[in-house]
Amino acid sequence: MSDQPEVEAISTPAKPQLLDLATQAAGEALELGQYAQRAYLEYALSVVKGRALPDVADGMKPVQRRILYAMDRMGLSYSGTNNNTAAKPVKSARVVGDVLGRFHPHGDQSAYDALVRMAQDFNQRYPLIDGQGNFGSRDGDGAAAMRYTEARLSKITTLLLDEIDEGTVNFVPNYDGSTQEPSQLPARLPFSLLNGASGIAVGMATEIPSHNLREVADACVALVKKPALTDDELYALIPGPDYPGGGQIISSAQDIRHAYATGRGSLKVRARWTIEEMARGQWQMVVNELPPGVSAQKILEEIEELSNPKVKTGKKALTQDQQQLKATILSVLDGVRDESSKDAPVRLVIEPKTGKTPQQDLITTLLAYTSLESNASINLTLIGLDGKPVQKSLRRMLEEWVQFRQTTITRRSQHRLEKVQARIHILEGRQIVLLNIDEVIAIIRESDEPKQALIDRFQLSDRQAEDILEIRLRQLARLEAIKIEKELNELREEEGKLQDILANPKSLQRLMIKEIEADAKTFADARRTLIQEEKKVTAEIKVPDEPVTVIISDKGWVRTHKGHGHEAGNFSFKAGDQLWGTFECRTVDQLIVFGNKGRVYSVAVATLPGGRGDGQPINTLIDLEAGTTITSYFAGPVTATLLMSGSGGYGFIAKVESMCARNKGGKGFVTIQEGETLCQPSVIGGTNGSVALPEATHVACVSTACTVLTYALSELKVANGGRGLQLMKLEAGESLAGAAAYTRSIRVTGVANRGGKEKEEQLEIRSLNAAAGKRASKGKTTGWTFKPSGVFRVE
Repeated sequence: MSDQPEVEAISTPAKPQLLDLATQAAGEALELGQYAQRAYLEYALSVVKGRALPDVADGMKPVQRRILYAMDRMGLSYSGTNNNTAAKPVKSARVVGDVLGRFHPHGDQSAYDALVRMAQDFNQRYPLIDGQGNFGSRDGDGAAAMRYTEARLSKITTLLLDEIDEGTVNFVPNYDGSTQEPSQLPARLPFSLLNGASGIAVGMATEIPSHNLREVADACVALVKKPALTDDELYALIPGPDYPGGGQIISSAQDIRHAYATGRGSLKVRARWTIEEMARGQWQMVVNELPPGVSAQKILEEIEELSNPKVKTGKKALTQDQQQLKATILSVLDGVRDESSKDAPVRLVIEPKTGKTPQQDLITTLLAYTSLESNASINLTLIGLDGKPVQKSLRRMLEEWVQFRQTTITRRSQHRLEKVQARIHILEGRQIVLLNIDEVIAIIRESDEPKQALIDRFQLSDRQAEDILEIRLRQLARLEAIKIEKELNELREEEGKLQDILANPKSLQRLMIKEIEADAKTFADARRTLIQEEKKVTAEIKVPDEPVTVIISDKGWVRTHKGHGHEAGNFSFKAGDQLWGTFECRTVDQLIVFGNKGRVYSVAVATLPGGRGDGQPINTLIDLEAGTTITSYFAGPVTATLLMSGSGGYGFIAKVESMCARNKGGKGFVTIQEGETLCQPSVIGGTNGSVALPEATHVACVSTACTVLTYALSELKVANGGRGLQLMKLEAGESLAGAAAYTRSIRVTGVANRGGKEKEEQLEIRSLNAAAGKRASKGKTTGWTFKPSGVFRVE
């Protein structure tokens, strides 16, 4: 259900403004674009202020305010008698009809939807309407038609409506001018926080969570007593939202405070459950509280989709991800059923695969892949006291409500004071009558104009004289004089208190605090939502740790074969393609793809296609950046370290773990300047393809001008990306062919200066030691007759 009004019609207040625009356009030149912009702005403001956003004063949208006011005028309010009985409910259709006919000239369904939402205890922390009949469920079931349901106001609406006739708020004409409606309700507590709000306007939206009444009342009292209350003190009183369905907020206190301070944020909310022990060592997980906006039906549908996935559009079979996820779910889950009822609004029973299934494994899997853990947004946008729609902080919302409440009490006191003084004035006139009863009777009997005669004789006012002439004879008895004197004393005492409230801000504040505390005592209840910081569960598919060989072709086709020790000659490829390289690793490792511009992409080895086929193009597994070409690959454990370098002569040491990205678009890792390119990464320790390597101790840098420089690997730094340190000094027109970590030897490849044939040179430890120098210095010249293009580690 939604309490958002319809958006197909422009609300009535905006129509004259639009007509003014048309009149202006007819009287003077106005560009069509400018006219459309201004007309649309008027419409947008109409939707924002007239339909979608709540008011900071009473927390009500116009349709909600009209429904409550109409029901109050229909006699459906909580009576508040000694036996605490309430008015008899009436058909919802009758309420909707009265609302549409008097105040809200829009669709009946929008008004009924708003009424239904105010009656749903799973949507409203403090329901404003007591509904009789089917008003829907948290599982998404809709309410019965309005002709079947009945409604009346709940007890807590007394905080919104009790002072409506005491001069507290302004009244404005309704849509046709036949009656009046309140522009705000005299809320005695900030309902904008108690029940929250949700709405979408034109260019604006609001998502205010519900809060605990006791906590909000305490915060209001604290702000009245100490306007300079610190943020820490305020957030200690309101630690976070209190959702109708309970749950647990696992976000940190800093995240909650940031959302409250800025008026926008997102909180992580988790379901709450219990573990029920059963006979023979069996157990079951019972979920009894869900995050806001999540139903048991939604959880059931998500689990069904995970355990019995459908083939995606355009695919002939389930993807490997779907198969692995299905296997993960079925390895810990046996079944799930919904046992929710009237006595247990939420009871979702989840049975493990076996009694020996670790409880934490089942819990972690469900939290990671279902809405049992989800995000709840916060957007504190509402209409302020100045009539402007603004995103406010929690402090600002409370301060504006306190200001509104002070104004309300002032207006109520002034209204009551005027009534008290008017009554005192009448009673003082009656006292004069009782003291001079015989003379008054004689004047009335004998005078042609008794009213004026009484005024002249006793210096009465016109209103006093009129009251004396209308008084009944029974009210002239001696006993009546005693009653008048008693009532006068009470009224004069009340007059003094009211004058003190109006003249003394401290008295007004004391009265406000007293009323807030009394209302909180009457309506406060325990917090439902637990606030306890927890680490967000991450989605991890358990992969069996098995040996596997990653096979990559020149054209970027990738596949895996189980086990190690395969002969390269046994691998087949598509026509015109050939082997680029192999990596003997494990299924839990990562394949890293390096782009020429320094961007890196990661793919889990377990997700690579297996079997004896040609595999799958790597560009279907990653999203290559436009203009990027793949220069090299690496497959191995995330704990492995690589030497990264660019043709500009800079480089650093990096862990494979820091190169992994969650998205297919990869991450920018090595900073490459214009005109440069990424060199072949070199493995410092672990494996290089199918060869096991010891931990390297030195680095060798080779330039395209056939110079070599070696030094200790300890002169480089470990970094999580960037440009790194200068590896080798390069002359103009010279670039770095590559850098390799080594312990005993390296291999340099290139193209001959004449003929263009591929050539290579292997440098052993003696030659490498001869090229030793300091990092960032010029290398030793060699006598090679080819231009180096790659440097590789050899052991």
